[in-house]
Amino acid sequence: MKIEIWSDVVCPFCYIGKRRLEHALGEFAHRADVQVQWKSFQLNPDFAPVPGESIHASLAQKKGVSEAEGRRMNDHMALVAQEVGLAYDFDRAVPANTFLAHQLIHFGAHHGRQDAAKERLMAAYYQEGRDLNNLDTLVNLAAEIGLDADAARQALLAGTYANEVRRDEYEAQQIGVRGVPFFVFEDKYAVSGAQPSAVFAEVLEKVWAENHPQAHPTVLADGPACGPDGCE
Repeated sequence: MKIEIWSDVVCPFCYIGKRRLEHALGEFAHRADVQVQWKSFQLNPDFAPVPGESIHASLAQKKGVSEAEGRRMNDHMALVAQEVGLAYDFDRAVPANTFLAHQLIHFGAHHGRQDAAKERLMAAYYQEGRDLNNLDTLVNLAAEIGLDADAARQALLAGTYANEVRRDEYEAQQIGVRGVPFFVFEDKYAVSGAQPSAVFAEVLEKVWAENHPQAHPTVLADGPACGPDGCE
């Protein structure tokens, strides 16, 4: 089963949605037959970080509210994240343009480490206050998950995977993605938003059943009948 997920590294619900899907997958009997593919989506592709600006102030400016209100919104999001075991530290988070980070995820994919790259970048941003605008930071994160640091640096400097990021974003437009996270199962069913794990579990079972019909029909009602040995 193929699951494609459009998300952004700096989308708080995307990390929460990742955990909720992982929980559902952990209880899914056919987990070994599920392939998850991460797709790039930038919430604000034109974002220009202001050195020293807090994530609270950045959110406040985006939403047109006070910085205090921006902090309150982030505090609420941190509480939601705690429900799935994530410890968001918004006081340390560095506002970032994620174009390079998405390229690093594609670099990871080409070396069999896509999910590890996605997870490492999200943890670095939300829990460790790492600056994802900084090339050296991204290269170090790549090395931490076993990727070649020099090759990662060269790929990011050359924009080797820039077109793959843009291709993902174009595909998102074509299928009507307006917000993330956005999950597509087998090119047939979509789930929008960080839904509860139970919702993901239901979709997994539904899609699996449709793609793997039973050899024998399920008996929904059993009553009196006749067989080789006579009638009941």
